[in-house]
Amino acid sequence: MSIKQRKREKQRQSTRELIGIDEITDFSTKTPYGELVYFIIHPTNISVLSDENIGARIYALMTVLKGIAEIEMLCLNSKENFEDNKQYLKRRMEMEQNPVIRKLLQQDSTNLDRMQVQMATAREFLIIIRLKDEKESNVFPYLSRIEKNLKDQGFVARRADNADIKRFLGVYYEQNVTTERYEDYDGERWVIFND
Repeated sequence: MSIKQRKREKQRQSTRELIGIDEITDFSTKTPYGELVYFIIHPTNISVLSDENIGARIYALMTVLKGIAEIEMLCLNSKENFEDNKQYLKRRMEMEQNPVIRKLLQQDSTNLDRMQVQMATAREFLIIIRLKDEKESNVFPYLSRIEKNLKDQGFVARRADNADIKRFLGVYYEQNVTTERYEDYDGERWVIFND
């Protein structure tokens, strides 16, 4: 295949094909390397815990990790990153001659700092289970056991649904944390059925 043909073929690929996802189901993503099921773990603020409690949390996580061979973990910064904007404002303040404009730029920078502090705890932790050649009748009991194991160890966890999967794919690939609902197809919200 020539370079032009490969380039045309790549342009025709859908977003899912480009990132290696065959299908997004109600509870997983299907890839050429297996089906991925996600569990969302709500973080614990360890800054307010004693050393003993932190040790207990670490031991609980270690117990979960030892009990599941196919486990993978992912941490998402589900917040907006303002560093580029703050650097831009800093450069503009250094260049700006007008003191009024410089003061406005400083206020903008302070506002960005305030927003970033408010969103500092917006992290998501995911436990990912890669299903390979599992019988369909065994999948849901297996996933329920994993969810129960997480909860038994004191983690606040739930299995991600279709909307959750689309949301954290949007965060992971696009750093998009502001979209409320992701569409299956571009412009889907504008299509009116049965009209």
